[in-house]
Amino acid sequence: MATYTHGHHESVLRSHRWRTAENSAAYLLPQLSSGISLLDVGCGPGTITAELAELVAPGRVTALEQTETALDLARAEIARRGLTGVDFAVGDVHALDFAEGTFDVVHAHQVLQHVADPVAALREMRRVTKPGGVVAARDSDYAAFTWFPLLPELDDWLDLYQRVARGNGGEPDAGRRLLAWARQAGFTDVTATASVWCFANPQDREWWGGMWEERVLKSDFYEKSLSSGAARREDLEKISAGWRRWADDPDGWLIIPHGEIICRV
Repeated sequence: MATYTHGHHESVLRSHRWRTAENSAAYLLPQLSSGISLLDVGCGPGTITAELAELVAPGRVTALEQTETALDLARAEIARRGLTGVDFAVGDVHALDFAEGTFDVVHAHQVLQHVADPVAALREMRRVTKPGGVVAARDSDYAAFTWFPLLPELDDWLDLYQRVARGNGGEPDAGRRLLAWARQAGFTDVTATASVWCFANPQDREWWGGMWEERVLKSDFYEKSLSSGAARREDLEKISAGWRRWADDPDGWLIIPHGEIICRV
């Protein structure tokens, strides 16, 4: 596995817990039905997992993470909602510990950008999917992030993030590559789409900009930026202040594009 760039600081989890099936997996929802089995690869804090479980009940969802510590976040969310149709597993998407054809749907949100070999991961996701089932993935594309006003500190943030993420073995511009990766993995029936998150009102700017203002200085991204020599403390402080400037600007606007794939097995 590649090194996970973000880590699990509260500022990161604040972002991940905002995600829902509607705002992060809308492209997948028409493929779901009551009673099917679903594997959620890289389930994170479990907010998407929980909603998928509600949609496929009485079918079962298996939540997968790399470590027990990470998986505990999803366990807590599932327990908080009182859901019973979710199983939990620790594993590596490059070598899933499931038999061939176990699941009707295998889903990964913002995962392939962080793995060492996304093509091998997709092959493995296909292996554990039943014939006639679906492999689905959605990933952002950092190079395509667009914002206003054009603040140099945010240019510096994007350049730094891409260098750190690639230094960790990931591919931050995964969204544009999903179709190509799926074809390399051997899928022949692939529907590729795109969608965006947009942050433009005062509440959204405060949430997103304030989150990155903190994340730049307190999450694993901060530690990895320093330890790799990619940035100095003063560089990160300037970037953090840039996110605050953007959040406070009434003209502030940001979109985050995502690539999406539905691959039929």
